[in-house]
Amino acid sequence: MPKASVIGLGKSGIAAARLLKRDGWEVELCDSNTSESLVKQQQALAAEGIDVKLGYSPNFESSVASSDLPQLIVVSPGVPWDISVLVKAREMGIETIGEMELAWRNLNSVPWVGITGTNGKTTTTALTSAIFQAAGLNAPPCGNIGYAATETALVYGKEETASTENPLDWIIGEISSYQSESSSTLAPRIGIWTTFTPDHLARHKTLENYYNIKAKLLINSELRIFNGDDPYLAKIGTSQWADAYWTSVKGGDFLIGEKGFYIEDGWVVEKLAANSTPEKIVEASALRMPGIHNQQNLLMAVGAARLAGIEKEAIHKGISEFPGVPHRIEHICTWEGIDFINDSKATNYDAAEVGLASVNSPVILIAGGEAKEGEDNPWIAKIKEKCAAVLLIGNASPVFSKRFQEEGFSNYEIVVTMDKAVTRSAELAKHYNSSVVLLSPACASFDQYPNFEVRGDHFRELCLAAFGK
Repeated sequence: MPKASVIGLGKSGIAAARLLKRDGWEVELCDSNTSESLVKQQQALAAEGIDVKLGYSPNFESSVASSDLPQLIVVSPGVPWDISVLVKAREMGIETIGEMELAWRNLNSVPWVGITGTNGKTTTTALTSAIFQAAGLNAPPCGNIGYAATETALVYGKEETASTENPLDWIIGEISSYQSESSSTLAPRIGIWTTFTPDHLARHKTLENYYNIKAKLLINSELRIFNGDDPYLAKIGTSQWADAYWTSVKGGDFLIGEKGFYIEDGWVVEKLAANSTPEKIVEASALRMPGIHNQQNLLMAVGAARLAGIEKEAIHKGISEFPGVPHRIEHICTWEGIDFINDSKATNYDAAEVGLASVNSPVILIAGGEAKEGEDNPWIAKIKEKCAAVLLIGNASPVFSKRFQEEGFSNYEIVVTMDKAVTRSAELAKHYNSSVVLLSPACASFDQYPNFEVRGDHFRELCLAAFGK
């Protein structure tokens, strides 16, 4: 029986281990952490025949007997690709892949839409899936959204074991740079690049490296859609991506290249070739989500649908019934004329700037967490333009406080915790006659929460408990 080692005990790692076990591998799942909850998971997986080692990093030194070495290593997205144990394993010729690559190998008999980018991935993925499903297609979203890709593979499996009752038509995959980096053969039918700004540089080291990791997914895609309103992508333009479909909310005159999708006179319009006649597809107002960034997401989702052959009626149905995405400009409740909005997914400056641009001022902003590298000046400029006050939480509080002082913004308070922030936000909203309290952290969550979802859920619970009656 071949041996496989899975590194990282998250939902992706667990699903990968189960998938390998089902396919006849002897599986060892390792995680360098340990906790009461992880021990419970360890016990449950042991009952399935999966060996879990906690507080443990595998040893792939050449001194280890070859019979004890795995033939395959599968890495969860959160595990850095360049840690020494993986570098050593690759040097020894042990095949090392990411969890997304394992899913692809099990699901590559159906076409994929692969969606990457710094911001906008989740909304574009969810909207694309909604449109495909409105057309009667079984096209689940997975990857960096909802179910892990390997969880989807567990449900549908390889072609010979796939469900015949509800077979897959498409996979709509949100693919992060971490997942793309460790996927050697992933090749979507349609690739989408939403935005590109500095992020994850602590892991990817340079902007060029980050770009190349993202670009790999689009290079491997058969058809390509780019957000032509993104400054970085637009600058590269057709010099590198001559055969791509480009999008623009500014109209056909701003379309990069000779084909793509744009908004003009309130309509999403397609132009599929240099000499083709532009065709109206759907009114842009069918999407109920605010913000120019969501109009950009709309264009890319419609583009994917049209390239997949989906008719206008299904596109309108999918868009008009789309409820939005949790943790991204998510309306929680209204209390005495004040809207409480959860934008916990805004984990960098650019996403948080977009969040602020999407709501009416004056705003009471809750920001902070684990700070990331990046250019914060545009974000701070937007704060000065739209915020009556800012409440700071988490480890970034002193860093943000210092930056605000340097940029001449003084109306902020350090409250540290979400509980205090929610309580104080209502008081300040009353004082400044603000109609919006916005959680848009501009930070990762790991100083106080396991992930941005748990952070957003906590904000939602606090708001509903205090103001949702």
